[in-house]
Amino acid sequence: MFPASSFALTAALAGYALLCMASPFGTCHRCRGFGQRVRYHRDGTAKPGKFCRRCNGTGKRVRLGRRLHNHARRLHTDGTRTHHTDSKENLPWQ
Repeated sequence: MFPASSFALTAALAGYALLCMASPFGTCHRCRGFGQRVRYHRDGTAKPGKFCRRCNGTGKRVRLGRRLHNHARRLHTDGTRTHHTDSKENLPWQ
């Protein structure tokens, strides 16, 4: 049973990784993708409210897996970035 559950977990993580690659943005949960909070008049008709602060009024948010991927990629590029010095540059000891 253990190998089957580990296979299912691996398959679920792989599927979520593919989803994050294909569609990095998901619907905002606070405003439900409207970009603003919907308010209602006394008679029940809807009216637009304030802009959603979580998604900045776009109705979309970055998925957690994509956020983790962006963070790991940024760490990798910052750690492996090479700084070449130009040979024509005047160094202080010359």
